[in-house]
Amino acid sequence: MVVNVDWFLISHRLCIAKGAVKEGWRVIIVAKDTGRAQEIRDEGIEFINIPLTRSGTKPVKELMVFLKLFRLYKEIQPTIIHQITLKPIIYGSIITRFLKIKAVVNAISGLGFNFTNNKKGWVPKIMKWLLRVGFSHMKSDVIFQNKEDYIELKEASIVKSHHKIHVIKGSGINLTDFEYFPEISKKKTVILFAARMLWNKGIKELKQVTDLLKATHEGKILVVLCGIIDNDSKDAVPIEYLKKWEHEGYVTWLGHQENMAAIYKECDIVVFPSYREGMPKTLLEACAIGRPIVTTNANGCRDCVEEGENGYIVAVKSVKELKHAILKLVDSPELRTKMGIYGRKKAEREFNEQDVIKKHLEIYNSLGKG
Repeated sequence: MVVNVDWFLISHRLCIAKGAVKEGWRVIIVAKDTGRAQEIRDEGIEFINIPLTRSGTKPVKELMVFLKLFRLYKEIQPTIIHQITLKPIIYGSIITRFLKIKAVVNAISGLGFNFTNNKKGWVPKIMKWLLRVGFSHMKSDVIFQNKEDYIELKEASIVKSHHKIHVIKGSGINLTDFEYFPEISKKKTVILFAARMLWNKGIKELKQVTDLLKATHEGKILVVLCGIIDNDSKDAVPIEYLKKWEHEGYVTWLGHQENMAAIYKECDIVVFPSYREGMPKTLLEACAIGRPIVTTNANGCRDCVEEGENGYIVAVKSVKELKHAILKLVDSPELRTKMGIYGRKKAEREFNEQDVIKKHLEIYNSLGKG
């Protein structure tokens, strides 16, 4: 399994790696060690550190990473390579085609920053060209988290008829760790935004809403921001912006938190005004815990909400719609409870981690026998 960084594997794919080990596979993780690789090794999974970066574009450094991956693939000669996120998919697919690796699984975890708003620069063009080259591998399964990403790559002539397509809604949720938890009675309605601090997650729009509501709702609501500043991303929100936004008793930024289930239990509403996603884990977690959602009509996000049942869907970048949807939930505890219960049922139907593991193992076993 090849992925950019260790923490992303831990958050989104570790359960699948553990399931494969339990099934009898020898699993090797290839990723950049940001300090959490030992957590993977502690699960009995091999780990190889490689200096992958998510947004690096320096040709010499990228060539060195490519060559290191090439040597690893040639040395290990795995039965199956599961490549996750765009850069490992691009580099790895070209390598596997050259080395004639038996079987490849490419997992599209959203099309990312360079595809947001249909960017037209040279980087997206090169990425699409490289994806076309890599995806010409004749025996490869492609996993999408939403149908829209599949359609976009099909229309771009990247995904072809010889690919076996799977649509799996995200990484799933451990429904025991994230159990249903009724809303806690308190003086303020707590609105949670849980994600990396990136502009394309809708940070600017959420701040504008808090600015508009401050005069009427300070003392009535508390907006909690929970997530790291992702300095490896060109889209990172500066720490100065977050510090200036904070206002005691009204807006607070917690940074990274290990026990996210506890954070969700303390909140009443989950807001995620992202521009584009694969399948946002924060919304799956919100469903499982039983919290109503306000999110955007963006790829991935809309798949987590049934309008009016477990939340509301608003237009991307619409501050007016975002504010209106938040206020409807702030003003009605009964509605929040009803939506939260429905969200939990949705999580049980659609987002169970065990179902996701089972689907991946079926793919591995099918390819391994081929």
